[in-house]
Amino acid sequence: MADDVQPEKSRAKPHYHEHRNRLRARFAGDAGASMPDYELLELVLCGAIPRRDVKPIAKALLKRFGGFGDVISADLKALQAVDGMGFTSAVHLKAVQQAAIRLLKHEVEEGHVLSSWDAVVDYCRAAMSRDKVERFRLLFLNNRNRLIADEVQQTGTVDHTPLYPREVVKRALELGASALIMVHNHPSGDPTPSQADIVMTHAVRDALAKIDIRLHDHIIIGRRETVSLRSDGLI
Repeated sequence: MADDVQPEKSRAKPHYHEHRNRLRARFAGDAGASMPDYELLELVLCGAIPRRDVKPIAKALLKRFGGFGDVISADLKALQAVDGMGFTSAVHLKAVQQAAIRLLKHEVEEGHVLSSWDAVVDYCRAAMSRDKVERFRLLFLNNRNRLIADEVQQTGTVDHTPLYPREVVKRALELGASALIMVHNHPSGDPTPSQADIVMTHAVRDALAKIDIRLHDHIIIGRRETVSLRSDGLI
């Protein structure tokens, strides 16, 4: 039987129909600012799971992963492993995450990067803080310190990402960059730079200096905190 064909006896509105209307009305009141995580998650799931009470699913997701941000940042397969979730609903949640990341990236793209430093850090945290493996992101800037490219240069393991100074230099020249910011995450959650992080940063800085490109900073993203090697006097 097709999903949109209902037998006569089941055409009464399901018990959660009015609940969804109330959720939408509360959201409209203040754009969701006062909604607890489980209600906001319910509202998101309503669009992906139209014919089922999604409150138990929302609560199961929060119990499994943590807060709202942890849920939408979870791995696609891990989301599908929660009872009631499928591929469509998992993709729906990942789309919410991507929307949030793009909104934050827009703030970086529209401004002078060095005077919008909090926006840069917020964007990088949203994009990388929950990754399960290390990734190296390079933010290439023009001579006015505006973003011209944002690229993940390397993906590594849970505790190591190789980054080669010659590849960084090559890409910076291709883009006509005048400066760049290095960013990578520590999946352990601790953003404290290792000695290898510091040595590699110096190697990239020195290679860029030879072609008159400035390394503004190297930001390390942890689970809750970030470290700036320049602020810590390590560059």
